[in-house]
Amino acid sequence: MVNHEAHEAAADERVMFGFWVYLMTDLLLFSVLFASYSVLHGNTVGGPTGRDLFTLPLALQETILLLTSSFTCGLGLLAARSNKKWQTLICFGITFILGALFLSLEMKEFTEFIHSGQTLQTNAFLSSFFVLVGTHGLHITSGLLWMGVTMGYILKRGLNKALVRKLALLSLFWHFLDIVWIFIFTIVYLGAFA
Repeated sequence: MVNHEAHEAAADERVMFGFWVYLMTDLLLFSVLFASYSVLHGNTVGGPTGRDLFTLPLALQETILLLTSSFTCGLGLLAARSNKKWQTLICFGITFILGALFLSLEMKEFTEFIHSGQTLQTNAFLSSFFVLVGTHGLHITSGLLWMGVTMGYILKRGLNKALVRKLALLSLFWHFLDIVWIFIFTIVYLGAFA
């Protein structure tokens, strides 16, 4: 029995270490995208700048939604670790809704830009903007899919060690995306008005 628990603990540590390695590769990806944006954000070829395109209230709404979702995600993980199934589902359900609202606002912004003729091909500034913010949006989408599937498993099977571990990894991923968004909000949106 002790051997089995030690083996399980070692497996958990390997999974956690592997996930941290994955997050570090994602950090490198976003670092490259931020560096590209920093170099290219002034290359508008006479077109509109971030100051002309961005609306701070929209970016602030997105920020509030994502930061609140990070809080409810943390509450959900605490509930899962206390084996409170319904509290876990409620907290992650709220997190899911907040994340989906964030994503819908991001899609709305992208759609408005594209309808006004401001696309990926317009200039280097918009290319770097769409790639950076779009990559974050794709990560949010995969986090929402992961969250939805995991909540389905919890509904069907209840909470167990494996699901709590998956929720811990999901929470790490979600908090990481919140940190990336804070940098996007600061560098891309606030930076446009500095």
